[in-house]
Amino acid sequence: MKRTRTRFGIAAVLAVIEATSAQAADFSEEAAVPPVAAPDERVFSAFVAAGAGFAPEYEGADSYEVVPFAIANVKWRGVELQLRGPQARIDVLADSPWDVGPIVGYRGKRDDDVSGPVRRLDEVDAAIEAGGFIGYRFGGRADGQGEIGVEASFLQDVSNAHDGFTITAGVSYAALRWGPLYANVDAETTYASEDFSRAYFGVTRSGSAASGLRAYRPDAGFKDVSAGLTVGYQFNERWGALARAGVTRYVGDAADSPVVKDGAETAGLFGLALSYRY
Repeated sequence: MKRTRTRFGIAAVLAVIEATSAQAADFSEEAAVPPVAAPDERVFSAFVAAGAGFAPEYEGADSYEVVPFAIANVKWRGVELQLRGPQARIDVLADSPWDVGPIVGYRGKRDDDVSGPVRRLDEVDAAIEAGGFIGYRFGGRADGQGEIGVEASFLQDVSNAHDGFTITAGVSYAALRWGPLYANVDAETTYASEDFSRAYFGVTRSGSAASGLRAYRPDAGFKDVSAGLTVGYQFNERWGALARAGVTRYVGDAADSPVVKDGAETAGLFGLALSYRY
């Protein structure tokens, strides 16, 4: 299996995970399973979901690959470790409406192991990125339906791979809470620095000669807008399943890049996972 380059709608996934507690409790009553304490009433709680998905080979690609689809929340005394695919974060205010903490992420390299003329461009090494996030959740009913979440995050390359940074802002909405079934919708946009944009969307003169793509030097700016839907079903108080579908549209200098013009201005994502809650 090839390396993952998947991005998740973080705010939406967080809201879905929180929904499983209420939905599992409702389902357990119907199934006559003894209810357990909600995660925020415990010293320790965990939610893990693992499966597979389909995502573009690289940013701007029109070819897809199978990637791991993994999510996890491990909470202890008001501090929560959150795993979102290749990204790990710690929420130091997990028992409040605020979400605040550090992030460390991995971005896979782009080399000749991809399709099309992009494989002949200069290689972009795998990157380790670090930064932080802040978010806030408000509104909604007691079961969570109608809750709105907003979030912003910052990630800077700390491995000298692309030397750039990204800023992502998003909003999520808890659209449905109906028995064991729940659904969230979300949207986000990402701003990319000049170094990031030139690493992933630029074409050097040498790269142009090797690939046949025209030389291109993008500037900093918003690179994409995304929307997604996450749907889950709780079989009982422990086990469930969730599916994630999303679409990303490249904009600005990213959309004008020969990398994207040769590939696709619109990218999709789909993932399916089995979940377990403790």
